[in-house]
Amino acid sequence: MIKQFLLSVVMIAVASSVLAAGDPVAGKTKATLCIGCHGVDGNSANPDWPKLAGQGEGYLAKQITDFKTGDRKDGTMNAMVGGLSETDIANVSAFFASNKIKGGAATKESLELGQKLYRAGDASRGIAACASCHGPSGAGNPAAKFPALAGQHAKYTMKALKDFSLSKRTNDPASMMRGVAGKMKDSEMKAVAEYISGLH
Repeated sequence: MIKQFLLSVVMIAVASSVLAAGDPVAGKTKATLCIGCHGVDGNSANPDWPKLAGQGEGYLAKQITDFKTGDRKDGTMNAMVGGLSETDIANVSAFFASNKIKGGAATKESLELGQKLYRAGDASRGIAACASCHGPSGAGNPAAKFPALAGQHAKYTMKALKDFSLSKRTNDPASMMRGVAGKMKDSEMKAVAEYISGLH
């Protein structure tokens, strides 16, 4: 099971080697519609909304496109990005990718379990290590459009994991996140989310 998962990761990375090539200067102007929730530089103050700063350009472009097409559903986001062109999407993605994320901090309670699952997963239950796709430092895999996680709000990461586990979010390649999150307990999701917040 784990071998099949890792093979899927490699195949997707090879097939998704083209990255967005937007203009961050033009993107800054177009991103004015985003700053109310995500902050002027992509570091949102509200833990319900994700930090976009420093995120992979290709990943951001994919998510915005998925919101536009309805492959990823959120009433607010679907409406906000509906008028963006492909060029706008590439430019906005380039702008947020060019900024630096402001990290958070892991809670003491989350360190042991969160670190274990992030770095090693749980092979006995078919839970792949987060690090296998998102990297040891949480920097993500831009070529495969796997997101950077380090410093993300724990509350947002917890929601994303829960949405994947319940198949409320279905825009993950080859159902990889649904397969992992669907096997996790809420307490494990919380520990991983808090651990990720403190990654640097």
